[in-house]
Amino acid sequence: MFAQRVVTVACLCELPGDGQTHRSAPTDYAVTSMSRRRLALLVITLLAVVVFVSPPQPLVYVGPQQIVNTNNPKAGVHTRLTDEVEEWKIQRSLQMVREMGAPWVVEYFPWAYSEPRRGVYDFRHADTVVNHARAQGLTVIARIDLVPDWARPINTPSQLLGGERFADYASFVAEFARHFRGRVQYIQIWNEPNLTNEWGGRAPDPAAYTRLLKLAYRRIKEANPDAVVLAGALSPTLESDGVRAMDDLHYLLAMYAEGARDSFDALAIHAYGRKSPADEPPAIAAINFRRAELLRDIMVQNGDEDKAAFVTEGGWNDHPRWAYAVSPSQRVQYTLDAYQIALRDWAWCRMFAPWAFRFPAEQHSVQDYFSFVTPQFLPKPIYDAVKRANTGAP
Repeated sequence: MFAQRVVTVACLCELPGDGQTHRSAPTDYAVTSMSRRRLALLVITLLAVVVFVSPPQPLVYVGPQQIVNTNNPKAGVHTRLTDEVEEWKIQRSLQMVREMGAPWVVEYFPWAYSEPRRGVYDFRHADTVVNHARAQGLTVIARIDLVPDWARPINTPSQLLGGERFADYASFVAEFARHFRGRVQYIQIWNEPNLTNEWGGRAPDPAAYTRLLKLAYRRIKEANPDAVVLAGALSPTLESDGVRAMDDLHYLLAMYAEGARDSFDALAIHAYGRKSPADEPPAIAAINFRRAELLRDIMVQNGDEDKAAFVTEGGWNDHPRWAYAVSPSQRVQYTLDAYQIALRDWAWCRMFAPWAFRFPAEQHSVQDYFSFVTPQFLPKPIYDAVKRANTGAP
């Protein structure tokens, strides 16, 4: 923003008829013809600086209500608009999701962004994302984590949530549920708590996570009884060293043993295929897409056969040199097959959302090879293929 200032400039002018030069109204400077030219040049230069340094932002309107034309009502995608600051880019991302024929989006709403000080809420960016998503006809699943500075010790990991702060997290998700009542129905409690790096650098602790889940569930239901609380979102892993990670199957069993059953309405699942095709059968000692079925079996064994599951992350990567990547053509085919498995074979699955639709900027890592669209909104082959499959577009 540039402040506008009015400068009084004195000028010498020749009045008609007397040939004399007179000073105009009280002035600060006498301006000759040369200085007038210099002044004009200065004004033009300043205007140019304003135009190029601070270009006007395009006006963005939410626009009329849209609908998603799709032949797969379970199709979703995990967007990543958290750090997208330009509203037109948020809108364009969600338009492209709709045009791809995906009626669901999973989006990350960091606690730290919306409660920068305890009890002080700022949902402006979250409102922008949600309002544009709804205008495009999309249903939003909100993932909530990332601990504010005020809720953890100095110089600690941003995912570190001590037990003494569980109540603060529960208060925030309750406020989120209250603020977005009627706009966001699905709320996911934390992300991959079975990994040390997602649990604040501590060893995975299903008992502690279950305590957090129980508290958050109660507070959300008080704020919005219609909210659907998603638990888990466990990372598929075979590690159980008690230090870096805990096997997702073991973790879910431990959650049930701690009494989690009555504190979630649906289970969030992460289903990555790695190098395996989508239809490879599940196995306890394998990481593949259908490992999700083993988590489902645990739900049924614990009396939760009536609850749904949502695959809130998953998919394949086509990095040319990553150990767990596949070729671009394999990625396309496996992803199309996965959408069909969720639609055709998994009656218990409400939605499959691969990671990740688009990043605001290049990640310069394997993450770039998970995306469907470049930061410049150029569709990748996987986007075009999913769009054709979901909508029949040429």
